[in-house]
Amino acid sequence: MKQDFLYIRGLKHADHTVFAVTEGQKNYWDNQFDRRVAYSSGQQVKRQILENVLSFLGEEPTPITFYFENKSKMKELEVTSPANPKYTDQLLGGWMVAKSKTSKDAGRTVKRRSPLSISAMRPLHPLLSNIDSENVSFDRSDRPDLHKVVVYEGTAGTKELTSEEIAEALSGSDRSLRRKWIQDNKRTSGLFVYDICIDMRTLFAVSLSDTEPELTPETIEELLNEGWVKSTNAFGPCLIAPKNIREKIIPALANSIVNWRIATNQSRTFSLMETLAIATSDNANQLAGAIRAQLVPEVERPKAKPIIDETAKADIFVSLPCDGYIENAHGTANALDDAQAHITKILSEYDYENQM
Repeated sequence: MKQDFLYIRGLKHADHTVFAVTEGQKNYWDNQFDRRVAYSSGQQVKRQILENVLSFLGEEPTPITFYFENKSKMKELEVTSPANPKYTDQLLGGWMVAKSKTSKDAGRTVKRRSPLSISAMRPLHPLLSNIDSENVSFDRSDRPDLHKVVVYEGTAGTKELTSEEIAEALSGSDRSLRRKWIQDNKRTSGLFVYDICIDMRTLFAVSLSDTEPELTPETIEELLNEGWVKSTNAFGPCLIAPKNIREKIIPALANSIVNWRIATNQSRTFSLMETLAIATSDNANQLAGAIRAQLVPEVERPKAKPIIDETAKADIFVSLPCDGYIENAHGTANALDDAQAHITKILSEYDYENQM
């Protein structure tokens, strides 16, 4: 039986870090276990995977155009992309271009859904992660002659106090004007999972539908001239990326799914975010059992333990660091390389040009 979907679950360890900033760290409340837990949105995970793909291939991201109208303090209009799958991040990430009706080159809206469906990265279990808060400082008090202090009398921008007047205002106070306290900085640690579903039917296929267009006529002609092949998939007529493009992108995508990490918002909070395990399956339910958590019975306070289940009907790859977090994990040095090779093999063997 032909399988059109590849499901992937990844397990990562994060140590005192920040995924995304919203009052210190994005988080949500888990009602069952009455805990606040950190998460990274699926959109952020997708962005990091695509950036990793481009870095692997040595390519630039798709050029984006921002439109404005010089009225009402530079009114913002649409943001457009080329809507062209020759750009790798557009082929994998999708697009939607809806130009303003007043635009001189306005046309039909073109949109393509990403063939990658990506979950948020969230705790493997609410009891297997935590959020800590700390106060930090922006401190330049060690060189008072170098760093300038400006104090206004009354409304900012009016009268500026002299050094003597500032000293008089601070009389009897230990306050430093070259140090700022930054309060409530949330950091998270723990075991986190992310899930990916790859729709191989559309991974390298772009629809030629007239009713829900994904491409403009000009782009279709351009792609045909560059060797894209006319074919048919479950959604109707389509263009398929040439084999040489598929062979270039598949290893990059497999590498990125296994090795991506959040590189933003981390100037003070870097974490390796090492990948502990990867599981793949053509069945989402089996995947959920391969990397999971289990409540520990008969304990005073709720407690959970992580589990790597080799008996689940999934292909599981466990790296060496996993031994330090999961009992009987049995990690190997080549696990992540093997996971990449496995994903590459599945994606390479799919018959993209003859789906029907």
